[in-house]
Amino acid sequence: MNPSKRSLLFFTVAVIAAGCLAYRFDLFWGVVSSLFVFVWLLVVWLPIMNGVWRLKVGLVAAVVLITFLVLWPTLKNFSGGRISCPAYVADHIRFEIVPGLDLRGGLRLVYTVEGEEAVRDKRDRFAEEIRHELADVFQIRSNSSNIPLTREDMAQLEEKVHVSVPETNAVRLMFKDKVDIGDIEERFRKHFLVDLLLIPGPSSEEITFKIRPDVIAQIQERAVQQAKEIVHRRIDELGLREAQVTSREEDIIVEIPGENRQTFEEIKEIIRRTARLEFKIVDDETDFFGRIPAESIPSQEGVVIQAEDAPNGPGRNTLSHYAYIKKNPQETMAEVLDRFKKWVATLSVPDDHQVGFQAVSEYNPEIGRMEEGGWRTYYLFSHADLTGESITDAMIVHDRDQGVGQYYVSLTFSPSGADRFEKVTGVNVRRRFAILLDGIIDSAPVIKSKIAGGRASITLGAAAPEQQLENARKLELVLRSGALPAPLVLSNESMIGPSLGRDSIALGIKGMVASSALVLVFMLFYYHWAGIIADVAVLFNLFLQLAILASFNATMTLPGIAGLALTIGMSVDANVLINERIREELRRGRRSRTAIEAGYTKAFSSILDGHVTVFISGLILAQHGSGPVKGFAVTLIVGILTSLFTGVFCTRLVFDWWVQGTRAKRLSVGGGL
Repeated sequence: MNPSKRSLLFFTVAVIAAGCLAYRFDLFWGVVSSLFVFVWLLVVWLPIMNGVWRLKVGLVAAVVLITFLVLWPTLKNFSGGRISCPAYVADHIRFEIVPGLDLRGGLRLVYTVEGEEAVRDKRDRFAEEIRHELADVFQIRSNSSNIPLTREDMAQLEEKVHVSVPETNAVRLMFKDKVDIGDIEERFRKHFLVDLLLIPGPSSEEITFKIRPDVIAQIQERAVQQAKEIVHRRIDELGLREAQVTSREEDIIVEIPGENRQTFEEIKEIIRRTARLEFKIVDDETDFFGRIPAESIPSQEGVVIQAEDAPNGPGRNTLSHYAYIKKNPQETMAEVLDRFKKWVATLSVPDDHQVGFQAVSEYNPEIGRMEEGGWRTYYLFSHADLTGESITDAMIVHDRDQGVGQYYVSLTFSPSGADRFEKVTGVNVRRRFAILLDGIIDSAPVIKSKIAGGRASITLGAAAPEQQLENARKLELVLRSGALPAPLVLSNESMIGPSLGRDSIALGIKGMVASSALVLVFMLFYYHWAGIIADVAVLFNLFLQLAILASFNATMTLPGIAGLALTIGMSVDANVLINERIREELRRGRRSRTAIEAGYTKAFSSILDGHVTVFISGLILAQHGSGPVKGFAVTLIVGILTSLFTGVFCTRLVFDWWVQGTRAKRLSVGGGL
């Protein structure tokens, strides 16, 4: 045995030993890698052709093995179990091709992201930053610069300048003395004019900051991307691995296979919840509702103004009023709230304030428990002192102190959020701090003292324990996944039945098989043995393409099947070019080996040009297409790459073996040759 053979033998034994060890310690991909190398070495060991040819064939043989392993679970699923797959393989290979909605049936939801809401949020943040900067300019801040403005600070600032938000993308400053504008212009130019435009007002006391158009576009684009990621996290939390979430311009597209309508409704509820968590100080001192004229109160709608003794700082209380509307027996709470909001919309609420709504529960002695009673208002400062962006964790807690079955969701803040929470509560002792979730007040507890530790909680109302737990689970899920940057509006919903999906599978596969079979039969009769080589290469290309798609856990749709059929055509086209070139060389009297070399050399540039052109088209479709179009493009791109490997590299190995290994004097390429 020569030294090279001896080295191969030792290497082969080492690979077998490594594979056995990998199997012993349940290292599946170690076993696969060892098998890959073993097959390659086995071919290299064969005493045929030259060493370079054996190396190439060994690589192809190993690729065939990996292709089959990756496709094995998919073949089992698509065959309905007729093709068995060992549990050892199925447990470790998580790759498979997932049937899309048009093949399997399911729900397709299209949500539109309300980008203007994200712009408003950014505008409000700019307004708050401007207020803080103005407080520093006029030296009226009573605390250090990293502590929120107090009510006294805000009142002093109002004596100098009124800050309002008249438009979605604008912040207006109305100065009491025009001389003050000169004091702030240069300082503001450094801080804000990167993102804002400074526009002089109609009077010398007024200036307006507007968000730049390019910044607005970035905000809206980022809102869509963030919404997509958050929806994806919520879907993953539900364990729906096969669901697809994609984005297109301002739309979020969610595709969920299956046919369980109850599950679909739960998913829709989870997705549409903005989960916007905000903490805002209640303004009891202004007594907004106590100043509303009696004739403006729609008593016929059940709206009444009620009084309460509210805390208003350390050692102080004040008489504050709020509006209350009682729920009618035939109404839902949502319908009552809608009526209530329509009336509140007629009131003149200042820009820096808002009206918040909280559900009120009442004890019903007939049934012996609390039930929905109506809604009440709180008069809030519109600026959120803290938001859900500072939340790092949310967890369901069973509160046994409040009785069996009472649940709430405990919140944990980030270090920066905990620090701000402590500072905000420190400057607002004995004031009410409203906790809002999606614009609805969950509770408005009184701040008894500065709160350290970075924790808060959200209660679940007076529902039954089972309903409380269900609501707590949903709330925990959406808070863990994060708040949406802007509300989502369901713009389109379509349901595809499973029977239609089965029909689509049958028709799609029949169409692809029929067209492919006709092409393969034509190649066989037209090119004889060369046609058989081409047919095997085309089939290998198809399986290799499917294996690569399976490794991405790709979703197969009808357009994807069309992409497979088109790829078969491209693969056949490559072989046609090669065979025709070989024919031309044989007609010129060239020997078989020379004809093959010339055929591949001359055909390659045409093959490469065609494949690159289609590849570029596929990239454009994948970049700008959506849903089915993108699926078609991805299938096409993968097919183009595998077609070059199978149609040029693999077939050349077979032709080389034909003329060198068998020493055939004549090639069977049809056309009388």
